[in-house]
Amino acid sequence: MRVTLTYYFFSLILLVNFASRAQNNQIKVYTLEDGLPQSQIHAMAQDYKGYLWLGTQGGGLAKFDGERFEVYNESNGLSSNYINSLLTLGDTLYIGTNIGLTVKTKYRFNTIDLPHVLKVISIRDQILVLTKKGVYEVLENFQTKMISLPETIGDAIIKDIIFHDSYYWIATNGGLWRTSSLKDTDESVKLVEQGQFVALSMHNDNVYASTFDDGTLVFSSKRQDDVLIREPLRINTSAIINNEQLWILSENDGTSIIDLETNSELFYLNSSNGLPVSNVKQVLQDRESNVWLATSGGGLVKYFQNSFKHYSSQTGLKGDQIYAVHHSNDAIWIATSDKGIMRLDDNGIHDVVIPDDFSDVKIKAIRSDQSNNLWLGSEGKGIMFKGTISLDSTPTKRSVKTKTPLFNSIEVTKIWNSDNKFPFDRIRDIEMVNNTIYAASYDQGIVQFTYDAQSDNFNLINTFNRSKGIEDLELNQIAVDNNNRLWYVSQQGHIGYILKNRVTHLGNVLQLNVPIHSILFYRNTLFLGTAGEGIWWSSDTDFNTFRKLQGTKDVSSENIYQLIVDDQGFLWAGTERGVDKLQINNDNEIIDAFFFGRNDGFLGTETCLNAVDKDDKGRLWFGTLYGLSEYEPYETDQNLKKPIIYLEDLKVAYNSIDSVDLVDWTNSDKVWQLSSEQKQVSFTYKSIDLNHADGIAYRYKLNDDEWSPWTSNDTQEFSALNYGEHKFIVQSRNHRWLESDPISFSFFIESPLHKKPWFIALVIGIIVLILVVVVIQYIKRLKHKSARDKKQLELENHLLSLEQKALRLQMNPHFIFNVLNGIKAMAPSKPEKMNDTVNSFASLLRETLVNSREETISLDQEIKTLKHYIEVEQLMSVEGFDYQIDVNSELDAEEILIPPMLIQPFVENAIRHGILKGPRKGHLAIQFEAINETLKVRISDNGIGIYQSQQQKTKTDHQSMALKVTKERLESIAGKDALNIEEIKDAGGSTIGTSINFELPLETDF
Repeated sequence: MRVTLTYYFFSLILLVNFASRAQNNQIKVYTLEDGLPQSQIHAMAQDYKGYLWLGTQGGGLAKFDGERFEVYNESNGLSSNYINSLLTLGDTLYIGTNIGLTVKTKYRFNTIDLPHVLKVISIRDQILVLTKKGVYEVLENFQTKMISLPETIGDAIIKDIIFHDSYYWIATNGGLWRTSSLKDTDESVKLVEQGQFVALSMHNDNVYASTFDDGTLVFSSKRQDDVLIREPLRINTSAIINNEQLWILSENDGTSIIDLETNSELFYLNSSNGLPVSNVKQVLQDRESNVWLATSGGGLVKYFQNSFKHYSSQTGLKGDQIYAVHHSNDAIWIATSDKGIMRLDDNGIHDVVIPDDFSDVKIKAIRSDQSNNLWLGSEGKGIMFKGTISLDSTPTKRSVKTKTPLFNSIEVTKIWNSDNKFPFDRIRDIEMVNNTIYAASYDQGIVQFTYDAQSDNFNLINTFNRSKGIEDLELNQIAVDNNNRLWYVSQQGHIGYILKNRVTHLGNVLQLNVPIHSILFYRNTLFLGTAGEGIWWSSDTDFNTFRKLQGTKDVSSENIYQLIVDDQGFLWAGTERGVDKLQINNDNEIIDAFFFGRNDGFLGTETCLNAVDKDDKGRLWFGTLYGLSEYEPYETDQNLKKPIIYLEDLKVAYNSIDSVDLVDWTNSDKVWQLSSEQKQVSFTYKSIDLNHADGIAYRYKLNDDEWSPWTSNDTQEFSALNYGEHKFIVQSRNHRWLESDPISFSFFIESPLHKKPWFIALVIGIIVLILVVVVIQYIKRLKHKSARDKKQLELENHLLSLEQKALRLQMNPHFIFNVLNGIKAMAPSKPEKMNDTVNSFASLLRETLVNSREETISLDQEIKTLKHYIEVEQLMSVEGFDYQIDVNSELDAEEILIPPMLIQPFVENAIRHGILKGPRKGHLAIQFEAINETLKVRISDNGIGIYQSQQQKTKTDHQSMALKVTKERLESIAGKDALNIEEIKDAGGSTIGTSINFELPLETDF
């Protein structure tokens, strides 16, 4: 076998360049202080949910969600705290330890007794456990069997196995083998290379076989010559990352990253350039493209690429706290906490020479004029000019000169402060308006001046302070708008501007008692950054009305220290937490927001007041308390992946349900059945973001309810749920507000027996049946009672009928007695009249007897009876009287029915107590009138009147029993108050008779 040796060395120039230039790649280390149970990590795996599992040497097992570590050890059921290998398949975690294999399912650990486990792998649907004493296969129900390898391999310790190009490649401590199967009868087994092999990787047509102390061999099916990557040595393992790189991990040299195309080293990571230790045990690339390194003694290392480069004292800066940043003349000028300034360009970081009396103060402002000359504002030594002039002109005065001219120009510096009658020593900010320079002090106002470097002509134009109209002199920043107005903002929240040497002070335009830190003009909008109240904006002509910058998303903090707009139109806001990149629409509403903090590569974290600038390549430079951060857009889809949410736990009555496969039941048609007592249900759910665990938010809804508000709470409990079917739906979003697909879980709470539909129907049926029986019995009783009442009523009616007949017959004896007395009186003297009276009386008596047997008789028959009665009374009367009977009806008198013997008593009363006692010849009038359904009866006489008649009756103590009974009959027929008796008066008011009126229901015989 021909082997091509490959060696890689870094030149001194590359090493220097690496140390001096910041990198986009970032390293973050997690140690015991972050929650790791042990710093020696020998195994890593990421499950399908995104959790990172770590196996330590002595600290047991740790689960990492990007924010905290959850530790499992022997007290939780782990067979050993010394873990060498991890493998995740679905909800199952295979843990290889020093004393065997532990399998973790949802809530329990299952221990399988095996020899010391070196590695657990999944290959061709088989789970293989590589131990110091052979290879075992894990079967169903966590049973194992030992695999008999080909005899030629012997008792060698198997370190790794892969399947590539129809062959199993087996790395052992005695050599590298290749075989077509893992059976002891396989005759195709072949020793590929002798040596102590520890790890295998494959990519496309290549197999990468790493030895412990002889480098890494690259075997290719398309190339005759194999390649030997000689370094590093003492290799622990290797892995393919990004499908472009081979990461080789060693005991002493850290990690070497090899380009898979050229097999050349791209770079390395060890303790000299960021790793806590150089002994790296395992490498893993997660779903967010981060690379994780497990070290022995140095904890967990996160390595990732981002859009920021960071510069600090470790990369060449004098100090970490950045006071001012300015881009000019293809360089970035930086003022640090170590005083003085530095220049950063393509050749690195350079110290800038400035006069000694200016180098011992803090530089708080850096600006450049139209000629790229620098202006520096200090905290105590005034303002300094640093620039060049042409040698064609000879300056008259100089404070400092360089001794050696550069071509046809000379570099000069100039300082102005109170020593040479400059009004301010403490300069907060500097701005240029054409050739005029404005310098804002901390608390004394703004000075306006010009300076011609060529002629060394300094001209102090004006000083703007409280007497000139600036009411708050504690200024934080000045800025120039498109109309050359110089604006200022103050510590008390005031703003104003200077135009044509006149101050226009707008005052506290926000109506808030907070400092305004920053001011920015973009197009026609003025933005203000405040301390604690966020960002405000105005698009008015005079910027008098301001509104708070808001939208569908918010800034990460309300404390704004920096404002700048990039070339793409994004508004960037620096805060104490990091920086926010804000996308704003034409209505100045935030439609998207991207936060960058330490986890995103913005290592400076807290930004410094107004220490921000943009260079001519569109790169943003942020000064922070912990260095200088450069933002250079980096194409990645890492932050464009929407999160995935999983149900982690289901609890019923506060007890976890282990029998439910939540993955299988999520978003399925299955419905989990619960008893009627199981009305308390809680769900735990999770989305894993190893970069921004604190940026995950959740919302949920039950059935068709509205979504809940977004919250960081990952557990939701429901108590006293209604019976019946329910669907729980939950969704997550990440720190970029990308939303996951919702997931659902359906469950059904069984109704108790008394609420089951069939039971309710049965109870209702029984109740209805009982009600039916009760109703039937009640109806029977009612019918029985009705029949009994009917018989009783019939009997009572019969008795009443008999009583009425008796009453009707009761009237006859009284009348007969009177008639017989009259006939007796006529017998001696008037026999002829007596004869007529007897005949009339006989007819009357016969009709009365006949009519008394009937309930009703015709009106015609009643009139005939009345005539016979009246004729009898005429014959018996001494004075005599006449009578008149009228019927006014469309019906024939024979068709109208009335009760018998009802009118006769009233006629008798009118004759005997009215006409016969009157002073005049008597007249009796009887009228019948049928109107609608009523028969009106009127009986009138011209007697003495009812009242005089009643007085005479009282005196004679004579009562008419017939009249009383007749009144009672009338009331029973026509109702109470049916009878109306009144006296008839003449014009003078004298009584001339009596009128009896009553109405009867009109009855006919048809």
